[in-house]
Amino acid sequence: MSKEKKIWSCTTCGHNQSKWTGQCQSCREWNTFQEEIEFVVESRFISKSQLPTKPVRVDEVPIDESPRMFTHLGELDHLLGGGLVPGSLSLVGGDPGIGKSTLLLQASHSLAKQGLTVLYVCGEESVSQTSLRARRLGVTSENLLLLSETNFTLIKKQIDEVSPDIVIIDSIQIIYKSEINSAPGSVTQVRETTTELMHLAKGRGISILVIGHVTKSGEIAGPRVLEHLVDTVLYFEGDRQHNYRLMRVVKNRFGSTDEIAVFQMAEGGLQPVENPSELFLEERMKGNPGSVIIPTVEGSRPILVEVQALVTETVFSTPSRRCTGLDSSRLALLLAVMEKRLGYELHKRDVFVSIAGGLKITEPAIDLGIVLAVASSLTNQLVDPETVVIGEVGLGGETRSVPRLQERLKEASNLGFKRALIPRRGAHENQTIETIRIERVEEAIRALIGQNSRP
Repeated sequence: MSKEKKIWSCTTCGHNQSKWTGQCQSCREWNTFQEEIEFVVESRFISKSQLPTKPVRVDEVPIDESPRMFTHLGELDHLLGGGLVPGSLSLVGGDPGIGKSTLLLQASHSLAKQGLTVLYVCGEESVSQTSLRARRLGVTSENLLLLSETNFTLIKKQIDEVSPDIVIIDSIQIIYKSEINSAPGSVTQVRETTTELMHLAKGRGISILVIGHVTKSGEIAGPRVLEHLVDTVLYFEGDRQHNYRLMRVVKNRFGSTDEIAVFQMAEGGLQPVENPSELFLEERMKGNPGSVIIPTVEGSRPILVEVQALVTETVFSTPSRRCTGLDSSRLALLLAVMEKRLGYELHKRDVFVSIAGGLKITEPAIDLGIVLAVASSLTNQLVDPETVVIGEVGLGGETRSVPRLQERLKEASNLGFKRALIPRRGAHENQTIETIRIERVEEAIRALIGQNSRP
């Protein structure tokens, strides 16, 4: 027996309350409440054994060394911490058309070729549409089963009959439970269906991968509890107009987080890119002022990227400050340091800064490179194209040390760079590349741009 109860759910954080209000008291967002029907069901999840659980000493718990299942897509296995874990629930999010279904179809093909049974639930497409895409990608296997269904009860029935090793849901926003009186994709539907999938994965040892839509702000659509329920959260980034995609892991219970993988779109689907630095630098032009190469670290991997800056005169009273791939607040802070410590009159000019290649970088190790790129564009003088720049910039104009410096220098040396501008503090001897150690921003500008560094 179940009882109906009307509640108001926040579409941003999933907070529930009995009345509508303009602002959510949990996440402080405005106009995010949506009316839902909640079903209060007694004993919805019943334990198989019906035996009361007892606390167990942590050193007495048997360790299950279940082997991981490899997708043989090196970058995807790297993100997952070494492959799919049996009984795991993973979430893959990204913009429409960026390649989520394509990548999981390729992974399904590889897993099915190993003798594993894969059930692909294509709720947003018919079986024929998904089959056409699979043939275009060269996906053919008798162990890969397609199911075009959106009713969770019928999906669960097919899982009981097929007993698959891997289940792929495309997508969670289209799956619904008929006993819940709300539209597919609503807060209640997404929360309830994901909870049921979690119990299926943990109770039967099935690896389940769920595709999730994203909102205009780039976050997974639905309640925030969706990301808390799953074991792994993977985000697709990048521009659909380019032929490469970035995948970032922000949560992983079976491996490290903040890892990044790069894929390139080809006729046969998404192909892993083993050396992303070469991809980001392949279109670089060495004769342009305002261009600086920065070694950044994403997870456990150093990547070289190009930061570009453009400083122009403005005819308006308020100059523009635009950036792509970095935090706009951080850019405003660095421009203020340049005006105060270096005397540059940036308040009369428009400043545009971009990380070439579509990569988004949040670590402060790119500060010094941004400052030098802006100064180079402002003075119209080139930065040495054979030099990379590393360092965080403080409010006093000083340079601060960054972590994993040796790995950054090694990656720069492998790609043929001759010199590296690094902070004086925290620097160690390096035999692979010439290092220029500086303590303040003024020293960096004199070292790379020259004495004539005033606008």
